[in-house]
Amino acid sequence: MRKFVVWGDNALARRLVGELINTYSAQVTVIVPDLTTGQAPEIAEIRAEDDPRNRPVVIAARKLTRAVFETADLTDCDAIAFVDTDDVANVDAALIAREVDANIRVVLRMFNTVLGAGVVERLSNCAVLSASEIAAPAFVAAALGDSNPPTIRLSDGQQLIAVDRSLANPGDIRCGLADTGLGESLPADEDRADLVLASVYGRRDVVPRRRRRRRPLRLSRLLIGGGLRRVLATAAAVLAVGTVAVAAVRHVGVWKALYLAVLTALGGANPDEKATVASQAVDLILVVVGVAIIPAITAAVVGIVVKARLAIAAGGLTEPVSGHVVVVGLGNVGTRVLSELNDQGIDVVAVDRSERARGVQVARDLGLPVIIGDVTNPDTLRAASVATARCLVVVTTTDVTNLEAALLGHDLCRRELPGAQLRVVVRLFEEDFARRIKTAFDINLSRSVSYLAAPAFAASMVGSEVIDTIPVGRRVLLVAEVPVGAGSQLEGTYFRHVSAPGLVRLVAVQTGRAGLGTGTQTFWAPEQNRWRTLDRTHTMVVVATRAGLVNLLERAAGVQNPPPFNPPSAPPLLTPQPRG
Repeated sequence: MRKFVVWGDNALARRLVGELINTYSAQVTVIVPDLTTGQAPEIAEIRAEDDPRNRPVVIAARKLTRAVFETADLTDCDAIAFVDTDDVANVDAALIAREVDANIRVVLRMFNTVLGAGVVERLSNCAVLSASEIAAPAFVAAALGDSNPPTIRLSDGQQLIAVDRSLANPGDIRCGLADTGLGESLPADEDRADLVLASVYGRRDVVPRRRRRRRPLRLSRLLIGGGLRRVLATAAAVLAVGTVAVAAVRHVGVWKALYLAVLTALGGANPDEKATVASQAVDLILVVVGVAIIPAITAAVVGIVVKARLAIAAGGLTEPVSGHVVVVGLGNVGTRVLSELNDQGIDVVAVDRSERARGVQVARDLGLPVIIGDVTNPDTLRAASVATARCLVVVTTTDVTNLEAALLGHDLCRRELPGAQLRVVVRLFEEDFARRIKTAFDINLSRSVSYLAAPAFAASMVGSEVIDTIPVGRRVLLVAEVPVGAGSQLEGTYFRHVSAPGLVRLVAVQTGRAGLGTGTQTFWAPEQNRWRTLDRTHTMVVVATRAGLVNLLERAAGVQNPPPFNPPSAPPLLTPQPRG
């Protein structure tokens, strides 16, 4: 039985422990700061579905030390995962663990990709994963409802993309992934799959990117606000009436009447004792009204200018917008989501209650509007023009706040635009809760960061090179490169016998014949090579469910003291398929 250690008491730790126990039948020790806080009580209650006796061992330690790792029997474990939300704390803990066991596999959760790359370069047998980076594409895809998916890069530099079949070049399609209508992953009949995996050959994406509609700062909208427009309209109406009155009592033309009315109202008037009573009355009224209008115009202009300067300084919206995506919650996930949307040319308005949230400065650096305020306050969402938005994405760390903001966004849209339907994507942890929300409130698009990320973390702990994940609803498919172990069950197996409907699909075989001078090649559509077999020089590129990957890893695992590998003297090499 595999043995693992997990450090953390958050949602990802909870989901990861369940993944290791239920999918990999592993024995797991969990280190938490306190047995009564965070997700620690829920972690302690986890049981294996097929063996209730398999439960995690939970150790409480507020500070990680060598003694704590020795208590967890680290030297007898296969891998350890550090999934706290603090990058530096995870790195420090990993270094302490390596002092106890210099060879143990380490899996780190990190948001900072630059720091992560440096750690991987300097720490052997270490994998760095970002939960937000894994989960963000699922939120982005749900928000857009189509297209522009991120590319999946293989170790040899070739790129794949998960895209709707109707948007892909038929010659680039490598395999069917899912029938999204039926919710079926890796169907036996690949032609039924509407979500497919396709090669992109250096193109960034299959679907052309949208060009960002840059919204320039319009001073006319900033300076001539609603209040100032009302004051100016009142002044214009008064001057118009005054012009008519002056023309009538003084018997002058329109231009002269306007000239006299404006000078009298705004510049004051000189008394004219010889004028008629009617003319004097008109002059008197214009002077009195002018005395009231001038301060009103001054106050309105000053107020609008100050408001405009504050809006510019804060980076908020300077005018109503439409067709944009509102991202609520600028933590790790929200930051990734708004960055990916911005990269795809989508207009984004960012919202968070805290000025110190990680994504606030990121959004401002990208030139995106930022609204600071309580997301459960209607005025905050109204300030983000949520009623005219393309989609509302709510990704704070609290399910209740996410649900409240989602329902509030729906209500604002219906109230301000009767008949309109706001697309809402909400972050929810509990699967059952999400299902009930879908039924009760018609919120069909919910995603769980920990549910999306845990399979990749678990697969990395068992040593699999998970390249990427492909979201299918609330679940994910894993894209992995799996080497064929020497003496494994798969060595000598036909390519066509690797795939299993609903579990795993062989996408390509990478072959590198070290010492034979044949170099490295990638062969697509390997199952069409009916008589080709796997050997220990091959690496399989597969798309699999969690259960499918577990089964494949067991079949691909090498053995100790394998029999010698004796390739044929003239191996029949395949000709790679032409690109496109």
